[in-house]
Formats: sequence, C-alpha cells, structure tokens
Amino acid sequence: MSKKLTFKPVTAKTVGDFEDLFGARGGPNWCWCMAFRATSAELKDAKGPARKQQMLDRINGGVPVGLIGYSSGTPVAWVSVAPKETFQKGLGGIEDNGKVWSLTCLYIDRDHRKQGLTAQLIAAAARHAKKHKAEILEAYPVDPDSPSYRHMGFVPAFKREGFTPAGREGTRRHIMHLAL
Repeated sequence: MSKKLTFKPVTAKTVGDFEDLFGARGGPNWCWCMAFRATSAELKDAKGPARKQQMLDRINGGVPVGLIGYSSGTPVAWVSVAPKETFQKGLGGIEDNGKVWSLTCLYIDRDHRKQGLTAQLIAAAARHAKKHKAEILEAYPVDPDSPSYRHMGFVPAFKREGFTPAGREGTRRHIMHLAL
C-alpha cells in the first residue's frame, strides 16, 4: 500500500523544496527538467548549473513548472505539469490552443520508489491542470521496456489513470490525452 502524498505547486515560496529534491544524491540535477523547456539560446549552455538557473528564473518569474509531492512534510516526488505553451517544440501532440497542459516528467526519490506513488503524481497533475482551466492533459510516456525517455512515465500507468492513445512522437514516445 502506498503512502498518501500531499502536493504543492513549485513557486518562489516552495522553490527551496524543489532545489532540495533535485539536488539530493540521485536527484535529476543534470537536467533540472529543462529538456523540453530550454530555448535555443539556453541550449548553448545545457550543463546542470545553467539548467538549474534557467529553471529558477522561470519559477521566480511566476511560470508554472510542476508540483512537488511531500511525504510527512518532506519533498520526495516531482511531476512536471504546465501549460503546453511554456514548452518548446518537440513534444509532439496537438497544437496548443491555450487549453492544453503537458505532463513531461515524473521523478520519485529512490527511497520512495516501488510504492505506487506514480498514480498519485499523475492524478495530482490532472487536478492541477483542471484547476487552471486546462481542457486536455497531454502526456508522452513510453513502453516499460523502452531504453530512453523513462522519466516521462510508462504507458500502462497512464492508461490506468484514464488517458487514451493519441498518436506517437518518434519511435519511443506515445502521446496520450486525458480530457479534463
């Protein structure tokens, strides 16, 4: 049985928790969840410290980036969920009409994995997007045996949460939609 997480959006107020989670041993501090957000100018310096600053600039500027999941007040999980317009090209899927949000990444601290938390991350992302008037939540998961893009989640988890297939982007990433 999985523990119940609580969620908060990453804002200037919670950015320290985001930094703690990503900067911890084993955290995704090489990317800072900038892979699909970085502009061509930002890609010129794509090392961890620069990516961190790029993400912090967005957070401090009020750009929605995602949610932190907490277990007993400690940040243990992350889901990147934001308006599709805040991402660069390359995700695929439907054209953004201002009503599409994208879920691009899931991260769970190593000590909290294999406890059924992915479903909570996906559900929290859907609630958050709906609260902000999104009509569709778009995700880009891969098959469980995929050698890459595993941070985007796995197709079966999204199917269990009600997402439906909406095409492919490349040979590995599926595009899935959840009507909100």
